[in-house]
Amino acid sequence: MESDRDKDVRAIRSLIARQFKSISWREGKTPDWAAFEKDFLPEATLYASARPLRSQTTGQFIERMNGLVGKTLHSFEETVLGSRIHVFGNVAVAVIACENVENATETNRNVEMMLLVKDDGSWRIAAQAWDRQDASNPVTSELWER
Repeated sequence: MESDRDKDVRAIRSLIARQFKSISWREGKTPDWAAFEKDFLPEATLYASARPLRSQTTGQFIERMNGLVGKTLHSFEETVLGSRIHVFGNVAVAVIACENVENATETNRNVEMMLLVKDDGSWRIAAQAWDRQDASNPVTSELWER
């Protein structure tokens, strides 16, 4: 029998899959911003890897990305490499290692971290931050569950 924790982890993994699917698109297409935004709390804050650090709302993130879609960014495919999820009651954190392919040519690896809250039976993202792999911060399988 599946425990409540296992159900929560499964629900969070499903949310992550929806997020990655909604933000991925092929040339000539566009991201599914409605699906992307639906998993966030209205007041959620996002922190990109760019420095200096600047917080942004999901609406600001979508607006910035829409300025790139079809112009400098013709396609974007985001794939989960692995994740680690910790649940305690109605709060959770998810560490997601991923690979991004931009314009079908440039590949980058990132780690995204989500703070999630459960309300009325549904998990929502309260905050999300991410950073890119570099020589001093490689994305390895040590980041996710076996």
